[in-house]
Amino acid sequence: MKKLVQVQEIEGEGLEALMGESVLLMCGSYFYAGKLTGVNEKFVQLENPKIVYETGPWTDKTWKYAEDLSSPWYVTSSSIESYGRGK
Repeated sequence: MKKLVQVQEIEGEGLEALMGESVLLMCGSYFYAGKLTGVNEKFVQLENPKIVYETGPWTDKTWKYAEDLSSPWYVTSSSIESYGRGK
């Protein structure tokens, strides 16, 4: 059996590492894009947010079909399935 015996907390990993950058948050029902301007245990905050209905090719510079949301926009952290840098 293998066991994890040492845990190291690294500051600035995960969503915090993407603060100030354009991100795409993939959630159960919708995708959200915008500049990540806030992170806490319950919510993330996006400026200039969009709801992305269709991404189009990942190599494109813009989303194929996305609509603006009011800014700022908050997404519940527990609903985020995956995330990364956006367009």
